[in-house]
Amino acid sequence: MSDVAVVGSVNVDVVVRVPHLPGPGQTLLASGLTRGAGGKGANQAVAAARAGGAATAFVGVVGRDDDGAVLRTALADAGVVTDALSESDEPTGTALICVSDDGENVIVVVGGANAGWQRLSAAQRAAVAAADVVLAQLEVPVDVVLQAAAVRRPAARFVLNAAPARELPAALWAAVDVLVVNEHEARDLADGVPLADALAVLGSRVPALVVTLGAAGCTVVVDGERTDVPGTPVAAVDTTGAGDTFCGVLAARLAAGDDLVEAARWGGAAASLAVQRPGAQAAIPTAAQTRRVRAAGAGR
Repeated sequence: MSDVAVVGSVNVDVVVRVPHLPGPGQTLLASGLTRGAGGKGANQAVAAARAGGAATAFVGVVGRDDDGAVLRTALADAGVVTDALSESDEPTGTALICVSDDGENVIVVVGGANAGWQRLSAAQRAAVAAADVVLAQLEVPVDVVLQAAAVRRPAARFVLNAAPARELPAALWAAVDVLVVNEHEARDLADGVPLADALAVLGSRVPALVVTLGAAGCTVVVDGERTDVPGTPVAAVDTTGAGDTFCGVLAARLAAGDDLVEAARWGGAAASLAVQRPGAQAAIPTAAQTRRVRAAGAGR
C-alpha cells in the first residue's frame, strides 16, 4: 500500500531562457537551453515523495525510447515507485517551455505517449487501489482519469488538479473529493465569471476546493467555509512546476492526516522554495527543507 498514487503525464522538458515572453510574431534570442524531467503528473509524484515524504507510486506512460528510460530513472531516483509506469509505441511526451528573466513561463505540451493512453493496465489499477490519496491532472485523457477515480478504494480521497483546464464530464465532477486549480483555471471552469464568483460556483460543485494564487498564496473552501492562506514572499527565479510542487505536497500531507488548510500551508511552503530555483523536478525541495520553511510560519 502507498500513501499517494499520482496518475498523470510524464514529459521531457525543453526549456529556453528568454529576456521576456515573446509576443505574436516576435523572434527572441535565448540565453540558454536545457532538457530535464517534467510532466505535471511526474512533477507531482516527485513532490509528494521528495518534499512531502510520502510513499508514492506513479501511474503513467512513456515511449519505448531513450527519453522514456531517462524519465523512469529520474522518478526512481526521487524515491517514486515506477512499477505502474508502462511503455507505449508512441514517443515520450515533450514540453516546450519559455522562461523569462522575471520567472514567468509559457508552456506548449506535445502529448505523445500521454495523449495515446487509453486504459489502465492491471498493474496501474492495482497501484491506484492501494493508495490512500489518488492525485490526477488533465495532461492525460479524461477517460483515464475517470478510470482511476473508479478503481480507488472507497476510503481513499481523489484529488483532481484540473490543469490544463477543460470541460469536465459530470461523472468526473461527481468523483472529486478535492479540486485544485489556479485562479485562471477556476474562472475557466466557472464559465469566465470573476474569481469571487468562481469560488462560489466551484465550491458548490465539489466537497473541497483549493485555488492557488501565485505569490498571494491560496484560498481553501470546504463545505462553503472559506480560508485564505497567505503566500511566503520570495524572489522568484522560475515558476515552472511550482503548482505541481504544491499539489504533490498537499496530497502527501492529506495522506499523513492533515486537514486541507494545513496541507495547503505545507504545499505553499514547498512551492515557495521551488520558485527560487530553475527547472521543474530539479527545483523541488526536500522534506527537511520544506519542514524548516513550514516551521518558520509559512502560510500563517
